[in-house]
Amino acid sequence: MMSRRQFIAAAAVAGSGIAVGAYALHAQNARTQYQRHVEQTWRHGSSETVQGRELLLELVRYATLAPSSHNTQCWKFRLGESAVTLLPDFQRRCPVVDPDDHHLFVSLGCATENLVQAAAALGWHAEPSFSSAPADAVNIPLSPTRPEVSPLYQAIPARQSTRGEYDTRPLSSAELNLLEAAGTGPGVSVLLLTDRQVMENVLDFVIQGNSAQVRDPAFVRELKDWVRFNGAHAARTGDGLFAGSSGNPSLPAWLGSLMFDLFFTEQAENDKYARQVRSSAGIAVFVSERDDKAHWVEAGRAFERFALQATALGVRTAHLNQPVEVASLRPAFAGLVGAAGSRPDLVIRFGRGPEMPRSVRRPLEAVLI
Repeated sequence: MMSRRQFIAAAAVAGSGIAVGAYALHAQNARTQYQRHVEQTWRHGSSETVQGRELLLELVRYATLAPSSHNTQCWKFRLGESAVTLLPDFQRRCPVVDPDDHHLFVSLGCATENLVQAAAALGWHAEPSFSSAPADAVNIPLSPTRPEVSPLYQAIPARQSTRGEYDTRPLSSAELNLLEAAGTGPGVSVLLLTDRQVMENVLDFVIQGNSAQVRDPAFVRELKDWVRFNGAHAARTGDGLFAGSSGNPSLPAWLGSLMFDLFFTEQAENDKYARQVRSSAGIAVFVSERDDKAHWVEAGRAFERFALQATALGVRTAHLNQPVEVASLRPAFAGLVGAAGSRPDLVIRFGRGPEMPRSVRRPLEAVLI
């Protein structure tokens, strides 16, 4: 007969085995939910013949594959007869990192550009315009035209913000020229920085900005609120920063929250950004002629063309926006990149590297009004 001590020990072993098995099952279910969500999201549609409302819904679906600050998907869409209106969703703003909603309107520009590229491929000409009255909105009337399937359209489901290290290899002059052309637009220019010393100077600003942000408890709380610690968590919310997309392990939410508090430190983040910048082929800085919402939208459109062109070339992109998010750093940073007197909009590193796990998106019914 088993002694009391032996029984307790055996029960503990059995209990730990059940716990491990339960977690393994949970992890497998999370991966399955996440993978199913990704497959349904990041795809081209069989939409060459769709018309009417179905066409508009397909265009909105492409628009929602655009990047947004913290993957908040801070947009709403109103469907018209032959038009789409894109509106900001201020319920999904990030008031700490983006107090004046600059990134929010840049995100609207990214979504607008995706819609324009998809419309052209489906035989519709889109002519976006920004209007501040009666509400801040991007109005996009559509008119029939000859379909034009561009490399940028083809790249939409493959584009991602790849927050990993790249392979350090430089891009060719021809590739840089294509990126510069894609990233230039009405009132917006892009500066491509590939000199290693200049990139180190940019890194100095990234580290200064990151240190300021990590020392701010409100910034850390806001960031953590948008982190999704496992695939099931990401699939359930359909938004936010999936931990796996940054190369972090998938964990139960309670454990991920604890690990975040333990390991999200100023030094660890600064070291990570140093590795990422030094592994990159270059850094792109987007600068608008004027600091207003209309130009922020145009900056988003220019960046999205840049990101899609990069994707078409097999080049990855990721944000390094600390020098433009910390207001006290902006003037000196603008001077560093030759844009004194202007407000730089975005800082983007680029280079070749492996694909990372995908972010997720909310269903269309969540973004329609």
